[in-house]
Amino acid sequence: MQKDLVVVLGAGESGVGAGLLAQAKGFEVFVSDFGEISEVFQEELLSNNIPFEQGKHTEEKILSARAIVKSPGIPDTVSIVQKALEKGIEIISEIEFASRFTNAFFIAITGSNGKTTTTLLTYHLLKEAGLNVGIAGNVGYSLAKQVIEDKHEYYVLELSSFQLDNMYAFKANIAVLLNITPDHLDRYEYKLENYIASKYRILQNMTSDDVFISYREDKIVNETLPQITPNHLAISLKEQGEELNIQANNKEYTFSKDIIHLKGEHNLINSLVAMSVALTLNIDKSKIVEALASFENAPHRLQEVAEIDGIRYINDSKATNVDAVKYALGSVPKGTIWIAGGVDKGNDYTEIEELVKEKVEGLVCLGTDNSALVSFFGEQVAQISEADSMKEAIEQATRMAQGKQCVLLSPACASFDLFKSYIDRGDQFIEQVNYMK
Repeated sequence: MQKDLVVVLGAGESGVGAGLLAQAKGFEVFVSDFGEISEVFQEELLSNNIPFEQGKHTEEKILSARAIVKSPGIPDTVSIVQKALEKGIEIISEIEFASRFTNAFFIAITGSNGKTTTTLLTYHLLKEAGLNVGIAGNVGYSLAKQVIEDKHEYYVLELSSFQLDNMYAFKANIAVLLNITPDHLDRYEYKLENYIASKYRILQNMTSDDVFISYREDKIVNETLPQITPNHLAISLKEQGEELNIQANNKEYTFSKDIIHLKGEHNLINSLVAMSVALTLNIDKSKIVEALASFENAPHRLQEVAEIDGIRYINDSKATNVDAVKYALGSVPKGTIWIAGGVDKGNDYTEIEELVKEKVEGLVCLGTDNSALVSFFGEQVAQISEADSMKEAIEQATRMAQGKQCVLLSPACASFDLFKSYIDRGDQFIEQVNYMK
């Protein structure tokens, strides 16, 4: 009897994981990547006898699939995806595919900013409390690969809008929406309402037995929140006094503010959300406090790299949109030298205009096309220059600083003009700063 064919488009971490899970569940599998597949993933596919191709998409094979598991990086506008949709082939994300083969409890986290930190912290709190928990999604771990053994009772998932776009039957038991700010509009016809609708897909299929957590002071969420079925916990900073107060399970919990070690207002929000998830799962307060003390955040998020000749160098390369930069600028002193630029995704710099006037004394525009930054801030910042390499950007920023307190890399843009990724951009920043020691 012929097996149903599952085609996987994209052979990164999630794609290879989906291929392995499909094979484990008895499907015929074919992996196709229009780009070059890394040697590590090629070896994994070969060792598991999963056929694949790279540098092309063989239409006849792909369009004979029962289902296509698509990498979140591939837009629906790609020709092969359009042809599959015309044929009525089901196109789903790796998370959607994996969720069909587990009964685990899902904590799903999305938002334009802060979702990685919140995901990592939530996972840390649950793991340190002794829960049998896995972590997956946009943080770089394949849910599908973990579901093959299905040994975890809980999964904490970081979900991007791209992943949510191809999720249909998936249901979160606890869903978190941190914020919505204009981002990735190039993938959403430059219509904010399309991006907003994508984020709200995290609520799909939830019931009154489930819990939804949001940040009350987020303007767009407040203005657009639809009628929802799950229990709603709204985290607020305005309502916090000398102590931290969190509502969960129809109870109020109080904590000292001293237990939050992550810097910045945005990280206070992230911490309150992670604590709310833990309390919802009946984790003891003392275990939460203990776990908060041992948490180390991922790099490239307001990461203190070094202090050299009185100048602090801060790597915030993960700040790929304006809202993330707003939080970064809010946490640095006046006189800061700001390094920004890259691939502009339709940024509205008016959101940070007043903060830049207050905090920024110099701006180094780092990118192949700096026209938007130069045009907007050219008359608002005392010193402005352009650079086309990280080495040049740091040299210029250091000359501008002249003993000032801070050089901040917080780009507000994607990295793909000069760098492989925000990680590569941040790593080059760290390398160049450390070279000056």
